[in-house]
Amino acid sequence: MNFSIKNDLSVMVIFAAIVLTAPLWLAPLGAGYPDLLQKFAIFGIFAIGFNILFGMTGYLSFGHAVFLGVGSYTSVWMFKLFTMNVIPAVIMGTLLSGVFALLIGYVSLRRSGIYFSILTLAFAQMCYSLAYSVLTPITNGETGLQLTQQDPRYIDSMVGIEVEAGLPSTNLFGMAMSGYSGFYFCAVMLIIGFYISLKIFRSPYGLKLTAIKSNQTRMKYTGFNTKPYLLSAFVISGMYAGLAGSLMAATDPLAGAERMQWTASGEVVLMTILGGAGTLVGPLLGVGIIKYFENIFSAMNVPALQEIFNFLPDMLANGVVAVTQHFVGEGWHLTLGSLFMLVVIFLPGGVMEGIGLITKYVKKKMGISEKSSFEQDTETKGDAS
Repeated sequence: MNFSIKNDLSVMVIFAAIVLTAPLWLAPLGAGYPDLLQKFAIFGIFAIGFNILFGMTGYLSFGHAVFLGVGSYTSVWMFKLFTMNVIPAVIMGTLLSGVFALLIGYVSLRRSGIYFSILTLAFAQMCYSLAYSVLTPITNGETGLQLTQQDPRYIDSMVGIEVEAGLPSTNLFGMAMSGYSGFYFCAVMLIIGFYISLKIFRSPYGLKLTAIKSNQTRMKYTGFNTKPYLLSAFVISGMYAGLAGSLMAATDPLAGAERMQWTASGEVVLMTILGGAGTLVGPLLGVGIIKYFENIFSAMNVPALQEIFNFLPDMLANGVVAVTQHFVGEGWHLTLGSLFMLVVIFLPGGVMEGIGLITKYVKKKMGISEKSSFEQDTETKGDAS
């Protein structure tokens, strides 16, 4: 693969075009409304960051929801104390999540494999419990942290921004962070996050992370210290999660401890594996699939299915509806579980592996020859140098 600047620019132009036009091409699929588009963008950032750790180094964390929660809590406190402008909240939420990632990563990375995963899970559950109990003055416990009319918002008061009649709403220099404007702000953050991820993947630093995943023991035998690289990858990944949590609070100014629960960490693991761990766009595909099932399939009911299959004869349509109704609505988890099982069994590399196999088959049918692995390695080394 040619890792040239021109190629990177082409990738970014195509990616940006796909993201920014999402409301248009997702509308026929029933997914073009702002709330779902915001979820696609926010969880896309979360998955991209997680992929830098898990996909590149092979270190599986079950505690990344901690940084999601830290970003959310920090942003809401910025809204309450200083300003409803989302920029300071996003910056502080991302930075503070990086600090937490540094502390947790420093301890957790003393172990590897399943022990590392258990340590991150333990930290996540500790933080979740603290948010519900000891840290209630900061997190507001079970109720969650919310905005009130009595919040001081010192910066807004200093610049003469009047207090709104109802609950204040977040904004970007006056532009409300709800609806499509909120989506496009999240979309820009997603594009920036993808660009940084692209540069990491195609840099000597990224090659070292991949080498750690391939054979860390051999690297240590050669005298290479892998700990700084692992810790930096953990911190970067945590900052991505903090950015995602900050954007959650920016589009919906509420922070609750449920965002730090272990199920939130497990969800990003499923997204990454389903799409293809270690690939650039695989985690994004995983986000799209899971969030689409969660929001679209879960809303389907028997009347909707009857409308979909009304082109079939009545007897056949009734039979199809009787079977498929168990896989939609409250049973959407069954559909997602079946899909995940099939992908893990037949496509260990995720959806991206399937796309690669289809591409290879089409090229073979069209008589397009592929470069040998030696040619690819030579080209990659030349570009890297």
